[in-house]
Amino acid sequence: MPILDTWRLRNQRLLGLLRARIRGRDLKLTMDRTAQIAPDAILLVTTVRNERVRLPYFMDYYRKMGVGHFLVIDNGSDDGTVEYLRDQPDLSLFQTNASYARARYGIDWMNDISRRYGTGHWIITVDADELLVYPHCDTRPLRALTDWLDALELRSFSAMLLDTYPEGPIAAATYREGQNPLEVAPWFDSGNYAISRNPRLKNLWIQGGVRARAFFSDNPIGAPALNKIPLVKWASHMVYVSSTHMLLPRGLNLVYDSWGGEKASGVLIHTKFVGTLVARATEEAGRAEHYRGGAEYRAYTETLDDDTRLWSDQSVRYINWRQLEVLGLMSKGNWA
Repeated sequence: MPILDTWRLRNQRLLGLLRARIRGRDLKLTMDRTAQIAPDAILLVTTVRNERVRLPYFMDYYRKMGVGHFLVIDNGSDDGTVEYLRDQPDLSLFQTNASYARARYGIDWMNDISRRYGTGHWIITVDADELLVYPHCDTRPLRALTDWLDALELRSFSAMLLDTYPEGPIAAATYREGQNPLEVAPWFDSGNYAISRNPRLKNLWIQGGVRARAFFSDNPIGAPALNKIPLVKWASHMVYVSSTHMLLPRGLNLVYDSWGGEKASGVLIHTKFVGTLVARATEEAGRAEHYRGGAEYRAYTETLDDDTRLWSDQSVRYINWRQLEVLGLMSKGNWA
């Protein structure tokens, strides 16, 4: 790699660390249980806003998986989210009303928290509507995966974002607090995915699926990225540089084998498309605090109505991780 490119990437990483420290000042630690974090605990870091209905299932799901402590940033919720989070015994709560967009859509905040509390830990960084599925997750806890990654001296684990949706109208897909969202929205697109390689940061770039089909058919290159690296063995010099799509140092993005083999990977089940999305899309399009001024949410508001359906005769009903591996959406690699 040319020396100039190396210098630029180093400066980009150092700038990311500086931004994280500056934006980290936005956060007020209002429920501090970080002293409870065990030296080997797996941590989960997330930023939420008005996710009260999703949080009970989300937290139960990751607790059963093996998460030992939750580091949660609340960005101005007014639906009871904060009151719920304060009652969780394995959670430390940070609060801020600062701009989500100015914090690079929460990534600066989460980078800072990961550095301060997660160095040396495996950290899952996900949204409240994302459920991680990994090879053997039905029989092996997350600790088995991280131990295996440690043994191979791997520090990152990738997962493709897989959008799920209901068979009927989205607006009619009522989601109840504590419910598994896959009971409401169990369908997904098994194909229509395009993969390319970012030559500068070495990460894979994935687009397609139902969002490209239904909301970005006229502009597929503008469809949301589906590549994620949600599980990382954190070190103080690391930063996410664009959501959880890629990191620096860029070696963390080499989650595939360039010689044609497969590294183990997972899937993030993305359960956005339930009845709550209709009102949320209108709100977030107006707030313009998300990527590209909320362009994705504007696309939803322009398309969604009470009868919008995403299901097609090509839709597949979710069963388990083995099904996703057969479809080529994830891989167990050489993890027997």
